Amino acid sequence: MLITACMHKLPTRALVHCGPSAYLPLTRLWPRTAQPTKRKAVLSRARGEHSPRLGPSDRSHWCCASATAQDAPVAAPSAMKPPTTGYCLPPAEIVEIVDQPPEPSLSFSPDRKKVMQLYRPPPLPPISELARPELKLAGLRIDAEIFGSSRMGYSTGIAVVTMTEDLMIPAPASLETRIHGVPEGCWYNFVQWSDDSKHISFTIRSAGAPDDPPRGPLELWVADVETGAARPLLPGLNTIFDEPTWMGNDTIINAVVPEGLGPAPVKPPSAIGPKVQDNTSGKKAQARTYQDLLKDAYDEDTFEYYTNTELVAVQVSTGKVTKLGPSRLYTAVAPSPDGEYLLVAWLERPFSYNVPCGRFPKRIQLWDKTGKVLHELASLPLAEDIPIAFNSCRQGPRSVGWRSDKPAELVWTEAQDGGDPAVEASPRDIVYTMPANVATNGTGPQQLAQTDLRCGGVFWGNEDLALIYESEWKTRRSIVSTFAPGKPEQGLQVLFDRNYEDAYTDPGSPASRRTSLGTYVLAMVDNQRKLLMQGSGASPEGNRPFLDVLDLETKQSQRLWQSSPPFLEDTGSLLNDQHDKPITLKGLSMLFTRETNLETTQIYIKKWEGGPDGPLSERLLTHFPHPHPSIKNLQKEVIRYKRDDGIDMTATLYLPPGYNQETEGPLPCLIWAYPREFKSKDAAGQMRKSPFSFSSIGDTSPLLWLARRYAILDGPTMPIVAEGDEEPNNTYVEQLTASARAAVQELERRGVADTSKIAVGGHSYGAFMAANLLAHAPELFACGIARSGAYNRTLTPFGFQAEERTLWEATDTYINMSPYLQAHKIKKPLLLIHGEDDNNTGTFPMQSERFYAALKGHGAPCKLVILPHESHGYRARESVMHTLYEMDQWLQRFCEDKQTPMAKL
Repeated sequence: MLITACMHKLPTRALVHCGPSAYLPLTRLWPRTAQPTKRKAVLSRARGEHSPRLGPSDRSHWCCASATAQDAPVAAPSAMKPPTTGYCLPPAEIVEIVDQPPEPSLSFSPDRKKVMQLYRPPPLPPISELARPELKLAGLRIDAEIFGSSRMGYSTGIAVVTMTEDLMIPAPASLETRIHGVPEGCWYNFVQWSDDSKHISFTIRSAGAPDDPPRGPLELWVADVETGAARPLLPGLNTIFDEPTWMGNDTIINAVVPEGLGPAPVKPPSAIGPKVQDNTSGKKAQARTYQDLLKDAYDEDTFEYYTNTELVAVQVSTGKVTKLGPSRLYTAVAPSPDGEYLLVAWLERPFSYNVPCGRFPKRIQLWDKTGKVLHELASLPLAEDIPIAFNSCRQGPRSVGWRSDKPAELVWTEAQDGGDPAVEASPRDIVYTMPANVATNGTGPQQLAQTDLRCGGVFWGNEDLALIYESEWKTRRSIVSTFAPGKPEQGLQVLFDRNYEDAYTDPGSPASRRTSLGTYVLAMVDNQRKLLMQGSGASPEGNRPFLDVLDLETKQSQRLWQSSPPFLEDTGSLLNDQHDKPITLKGLSMLFTRETNLETTQIYIKKWEGGPDGPLSERLLTHFPHPHPSIKNLQKEVIRYKRDDGIDMTATLYLPPGYNQETEGPLPCLIWAYPREFKSKDAAGQMRKSPFSFSSIGDTSPLLWLARRYAILDGPTMPIVAEGDEEPNNTYVEQLTASARAAVQELERRGVADTSKIAVGGHSYGAFMAANLLAHAPELFACGIARSGAYNRTLTPFGFQAEERTLWEATDTYINMSPYLQAHKIKKPLLLIHGEDDNNTGTFPMQSERFYAALKGHGAPCKLVILPHESHGYRARESVMHTLYEMDQWLQRFCEDKQTPMAKL
């Protein structure tokens, strides 16, 4: 349940956050090794023939209606129909679930006195939105008309309600203060509270429909929380890299389109010369298969044109705009917690054709709040040579940011091994700190801490306590240590040293609290060396989240609360952490979520009135309706079984509402999975699910086929295990087929699935899995479905997924794992679906196109569906519906109709 101001693709569950800009997961801190400070505290923003355009509800233009087996008889292979043109709809029962309108997302004000409701659009945009032109440059996808990222999500409205003892959300209109004064029909992005909870800032843009105003750069607006009245502050934002950022309560820092910007570069009508890349120096520089890279001088100029910005500060009270710096390729600006300084980063030439823009040369400087340069922290060269191994990093200062427990103190980390984990080094990383007010007097940085594993960040508390995280991928080792930032000479004291794959020994993550500076620090109980720890509580019986008080002196924990059947509850944000008051167990108040396997997630407020031994009160805050009532009474069971090598396996078995095994017998079944590598058999066999979790159904979820009365085996563990110095993928095929065979045997033992009517499918690495299973264990499955996969590992020669070795280091492994090279073995029907604009590393569309050609060349029954304008995941309503249509037709043809010749292959 993650919170975000810019609404990208959102789950059906409600979203909640507290505070203006520190978007913390409601359930726990993630990643666990990162410091949950103010959102902008670390400078890490820069990364690495068409069907008709149909509206989201204009079904009269769809080419295919819902079909049944009687409506669409299946032909033999030699008589298969040519591909249809246009988009098709799946059966009505699936359409009904996918089209369910979303609930609003929620955001608590920093003072916890107000709740913002962000209203969301229909779940799937029309294909016309995705069809807008976009630039694919240096790993970015840019909407040139708005000088922002392409395909941004959005909200359609904002309302504020006052937090009262009897408030129930979604709140009725009579209790709402609607944000008004905004042009009708505009879209909202980057919605944030001011630190004092008096204002809400947001951007607006035109929806771009024929009757709407012309599309252009986003505009910054601000609204008064009490009245809801909104007014414009600043036009012409450039949000490709950065978004508006509050500095104090009356200033917002923005990147804007430079004044007087001329026309964009024009692509030459013909080539002006060859494309040349030169490595005559013999420099070793490996890279994974990145997409959307720069290709020529025109791309370079275009990238520079659209990412060139000016930094300005706008005063909320007066509207006064102050220019802070010259035009550059700014990627991030982070105000110090006290609002007196700015940490600014930008990119420089030379650019690269081999890596995305996150590795371009970068400069980082410290400015005062007026834009005066005080100190240069880093001038980082082009980083094409970062090793492909996990735990590799860039040389020089990284994770440059502000300490969240100080008004203005810089902190960063530097690798001592050249960024290469294969190099023996002690220490491997050093953390440095430097107060901003001494950065200009020649005083160098202070060495704060050293780690022998790769440092993952610091969670700040105060001068006497902070936590530092370090880890090593090869051994799956994780170390959390305490130290006193004010006394670095005392060194680190290890708190936890464990294998992070071992879910059963996970002690949880520290809770955070808000400070008067608007940052987040360790929630220390009674300002002592005691922490509130939030954990998932994994166990052989399933996850049971908990809240502990950890005494750092004794390393003993006291359990305050733990989830109990028949619910799955989880902890969220503290509600009584305002004004820097000490966190006490007496009166402790927190957000919680609660769900069951049949009831959707709701939000509660729990309060320890009399401390840990006193009564625990609670009240319901939300009442969200069931998101898919037509299959509300689905049957769900988390099942356990063993693989033939003794490893424990888990899966979630779903059966349709009202299913009766005696009267209906075995059902056709869809297995949907995603393999994962482990370095321990014990860890691979651990339970990481809860039998009481609610089953949210996404718009391309296999659970949609419960409405078609299929059995669904969702997420069966497919562990690929190797202990010690062995590599998991050396026995990938053997372990994968063993896992699949164990799952099918368990379905057969239970008698709920017809083993002659089992389909296997997956997305991305799950698609790779499905293709391999049809090649190596065809007797188990009637057919397969593979979406957005990579099938030829020689096209990802510098590693993939969790594989660190190159093709030349592990040739046999790459070849044996590639279903493309086993195409002659595949005889069972395989449906391939891929987004035409897939930009995920390694899964370019050519993977499916070449695989289809190989299958067809060997006479395998197969079908390829390429979705125009879609990336790795599918977003447009037309694309999603057609994907579901194709999947449903495939399952009907090869899992249900046993008279079809192709089904007997």
